[in-house]
Amino acid sequence: MPRAFAPGQTATVWIHDVETRERHRAWVSRDVLPEAPNWTPDGAHLVLNGGGRLLVIDAERAVAPESVTPSPVDAAGLPPVNNDHVLAPDGRTVFASAEDGHLYAVPLAGGSARRVSSSRGPTFTHYLHGVSSDGATLSYVGLERRADGVRTNLFTMPAAGGPSVQLTDDDFPDDGAELGPGEDGTEWLWFSSERPLPGAPRRAPGHAQLFRMRPDGTGLEQLTHDERVNWFPHPSPGGTRVAYVSFPPGTLGHPADVADVRIRLLPLSGRAPSGADGELGSIREGMAPESTPVRPPGGVDDDGVGRPRDLARVFGGQGAMNVPSWAPDSRRLAYVDYSPV
Repeated sequence: MPRAFAPGQTATVWIHDVETRERHRAWVSRDVLPEAPNWTPDGAHLVLNGGGRLLVIDAERAVAPESVTPSPVDAAGLPPVNNDHVLAPDGRTVFASAEDGHLYAVPLAGGSARRVSSSRGPTFTHYLHGVSSDGATLSYVGLERRADGVRTNLFTMPAAGGPSVQLTDDDFPDDGAELGPGEDGTEWLWFSSERPLPGAPRRAPGHAQLFRMRPDGTGLEQLTHDERVNWFPHPSPGGTRVAYVSFPPGTLGHPADVADVRIRLLPLSGRAPSGADGELGSIREGMAPESTPVRPPGGVDDDGVGRPRDLARVFGGQGAMNVPSWAPDSRRLAYVDYSPV
């Protein structure tokens, strides 16, 4: 079932300039509950989900935010969607996760949806989070319901359809799996996890941190090291910073309707091109670390990571910024606040 408002709740879609710190309301909704804004490549529109459908609104302040009427994407054959969706680099296609557990390619201008994921059995669900810069590869989280519990692992697959490549195979909670640039100009897979680095003790539940690795599963790096629970890293198109959703310490998972959720920015410019957060390694099970730590010069914390800062505090969490939410200019960021009345 599509997510619905709690009594008296309002959703505000914010657009925030991270340089000037100014922000404006793009949409205030009290009927349909919007989630997970993506930007079109021209920076003119946002694509969200609400009521099980994909919705498009103007990013500019053309009308009062309370008067915005979203335009639904007409997609024949598309089951109800959730808040995991991304736009192809050319802006013509939205790739979306649907409630039947599969991934679909949807023409943004309208038309017939096409399923691109293959069946991995009735206990497996695909949650899409990323598309490569050339539009050829999708990255997703695969959730498998097993007799001994639920497992989430990271996968890639061809955007046109075809067999998946499994990058992790363990019982550590993972989410995010977004393909995007780093400060070195190359593509990384960014994700959240409760996994430890190779050789470190297992993490307690409710202590997710940000990680990245190469799209082939090598070069694992941990990006945050704090007591807050950090989910959904989104690298800016220019590769200079990462935006993410930070929950209070001890939060299990990434639930909805949480107070003191923060939209945070982590600068990458102080990082060395190949690792600064302790031991690097392959995330593939059983493989040894590949490199020794590298420490970048000045302007960073002792662990080699630029200091994160709060951009905004919101009520909510789930749906606020699950998917790529940067504008093409790397300055504007979109997110949703679900403030109670």
